[in-house]
Amino acid sequence: MSVQRSIVIGGGAFAGLALALALRQGLGADLPIIVADPALGLRPSRDPRATAIVAACRRLFDAIGVWNQVAERTQPILDMVVTDSKLEDATRPVFLTFAGNVEPGEPFAHMVENRDLIDALVERAEAEGIDLRSLAVTGFVSRSDGVDVTLADGSLIEASLLVAADGARSKLRQRAGIATHGWDYDQSGIVVTVGHERDHHGRAEEHFLPSGPFAILPLTGKRSSLVWTEKRAEAARITALGEAEFHDELEQRFGLHLGEVKVLDKPRAFPLGYFVARSFIGERLALIGDAAHVIHPIAGQGLNMGLKDVAALAEVIVDAARLGIDLGQADVLDRYQRWRRFDTMAMGLATNSLNFLFSNESTLLRTVRDIGLGLVDRAPPLKSMFIRQAAGLAGEVPRLLKGEAL
Repeated sequence: MSVQRSIVIGGGAFAGLALALALRQGLGADLPIIVADPALGLRPSRDPRATAIVAACRRLFDAIGVWNQVAERTQPILDMVVTDSKLEDATRPVFLTFAGNVEPGEPFAHMVENRDLIDALVERAEAEGIDLRSLAVTGFVSRSDGVDVTLADGSLIEASLLVAADGARSKLRQRAGIATHGWDYDQSGIVVTVGHERDHHGRAEEHFLPSGPFAILPLTGKRSSLVWTEKRAEAARITALGEAEFHDELEQRFGLHLGEVKVLDKPRAFPLGYFVARSFIGERLALIGDAAHVIHPIAGQGLNMGLKDVAALAEVIVDAARLGIDLGQADVLDRYQRWRRFDTMAMGLATNSLNFLFSNESTLLRTVRDIGLGLVDRAPPLKSMFIRQAAGLAGEVPRLLKGEAL
């Protein structure tokens, strides 16, 4: 039997905290689990953004005991429409519609405000006895039998495994010498919350415009979260506008179908790009979430891809522990990488292709894609397959994404 040391998770956002809870559930209370992130000292969360949590990832949050804490403050996506038009077009014909259920009574996604979910994860982690430290991981040295992890206060932790969950600019990935490959899109996503006069009835809308997708995602009450793609320079111009001028730009894209629209928070622009780490693992190191991959938000899958990493890594670690195998040894981590790498590359390729196909002025491409959308809309089996894919329920699904405890 191998000696199992603690597991250190560098990064305390959605992926890091969800992994800690999944491991606590599967490994029991005897193995120390440490989550280290300076942001853990900033509570309650002030993150103004919202995220679409697909059905498989909702099942994960249910399995680790967090979903019931936020369920009443989430908005199910009950319906989705896809349009394709130019900005100046008088009408926006609907080419594709999705009913929102993957199973009877189970919507394919819910909109969740980030601060609610982060605070619920922290609260649950504290209740489960997970060691939360508001410190950065400043260094690590891997050995054949363990990894020595140093925190910002100089403390040293002897661990079996270090998990990098520290975001797209991961310092842990860089320290491990793991390169990334990818590119910038010369696009930014403008994120803002709006209020409107009429009820959205749980409908999400994706308007494909030449500059990129303009997504209207329903929140609780008469509110919606917008993810609005523009060329980088144009996004900078729009977010720098005064209140009245920004409202004019917004209304031109949002339309008047929900009545008068009002901005509820400060618009922020985030540069968009695509990259994948050349390896998801190193010596006694595993990358999850944005530390491993960043994709275009066109399909709303970014965070959900990270949660799939969580489910797969937690399962391979718990399986290894039950067999008495060293949690951080190479073949355990290889199983995680094999499980996640193909799916990640496939989703990255799909979102990159969608962005190329839709974010342009080409009349020919517009004709081709509109015919394609119309064909999908008229083929219920194909549409059902797309819904299951979007909900995270296609392929080899880890147990947590089925809602099963480890």
